[in-house]
Amino acid sequence: MSQEQPQKPEAVKYGDVFQVSGELASKPIAPQDAATIQVAENIVLGRTVQGGPAAVMQSAAAENERRGVVGHDDMTNVVRDQGATISEAEIAGYTVVTEAVGGQVVGQYGRPTDVKMNEPASALDAGAITIGEALEATALSAGNKPIDESDVAAIQAAETRATGLGHVVPGGVAAEAQSAAARNRRTTDEQKTKLGDVLADATLKLVGDKPVTREDAEGVISAEIRNKLDLSTHPGGVAASMAAAARLNQE
Repeated sequence: MSQEQPQKPEAVKYGDVFQVSGELASKPIAPQDAATIQVAENIVLGRTVQGGPAAVMQSAAAENERRGVVGHDDMTNVVRDQGATISEAEIAGYTVVTEAVGGQVVGQYGRPTDVKMNEPASALDAGAITIGEALEATALSAGNKPIDESDVAAIQAAETRATGLGHVVPGGVAAEAQSAAARNRRTTDEQKTKLGDVLADATLKLVGDKPVTREDAEGVISAEIRNKLDLSTHPGGVAASMAAAARLNQE
């Protein structure tokens, strides 16, 4: 008598949790998809929205990973090719925030428009995400990651581009990260210094700052992957935050 083969676990797909269609609806939600939208939320909104798209995707991706239908470093081809974005529009005193994956809306909500002081005249600088802000976003999206050499290289590249000095600043954020990585090599996991410990107030530690450009992001990505054996960036890490910031600034 033949035995029935165990059924392969079903993946949680985009169509199961969002009102989307086409190819995206049939795709399993992957961990790096969730990390990408989380970085965007942290950069634009300063936090991960409770019950928002990033939180929903994180839960779904974690469940898919537990079921063995996706790997921790997997990213859906739709997200890789078309991206995950957040845009804001001011309508009748409210800021309407729209989050999209692969060009399809996965979340939209409004909040009162903040009253702002006069902005600088420069169109490039006004409202643009700076390198310091991208580093602080990393403290939110990957704050529990122990600092290692790949993080140090990425932070050094970011600081050098932010200050324009061409070298690491003594007592600056990169120097602090370097010291933390050296200590981490000699300590247990519970005692290791995390990204959040160093980057939470990165803008205050930088002696200069500037809006993130595509060239800045590419330089930081290159620095991070050169110092990792698998030649990949960490989900929600320094390189990922810089890439998200550059994409949002370009838009």
